[in-house]
Amino acid sequence: MTEAVIRKKAGMASVKDMPVLQDGPPPGGFAPVRFARRIPNKGPSAMAIFLAAFGAFSWGMYQVGKGNKIRRALKEEKYAARRAILPMLQAEEDERFVKEWKKYLEEEARIMKDVPGWKAGESVYHSGRWMPPATGELRPDICLGGFLNNYREGEATF
Repeated sequence: MTEAVIRKKAGMASVKDMPVLQDGPPPGGFAPVRFARRIPNKGPSAMAIFLAAFGAFSWGMYQVGKGNKIRRALKEEKYAARRAILPMLQAEEDERFVKEWKKYLEEEARIMKDVPGWKAGESVYHSGRWMPPATGELRPDICLGGFLNNYREGEATF
């Protein structure tokens, strides 16, 4: 609004002549202002959270312990079974080794028959100890790398 409308006079007048218009509170006053910090009590307490976490951890460790006992029992059962069949497996391997060794000696004797002083099966190391071959197979072409065949043909190199 303009000043002339408020004063109901035309022209300019002193501010002191103007009526005082001021906003005031509503009848009965304003509602009280909350300025205090009020945090709601929602959720479990710190002790309840701690006890729940401790209980969950304890239950989990109990389950781990149970699993370890079961796993240990299964492992012991597996090892016991292996120990039980080991003599039979060793006997089978010994039998296979003897058959292969005989084939090997026959092949060595056949290949080296023209070499004077060569004894089939005699160790070239002369250590007095018998050692099983490092490989699982006893085949002249693999164990000796074809040396005997090349020797027979006159192509062996040392």
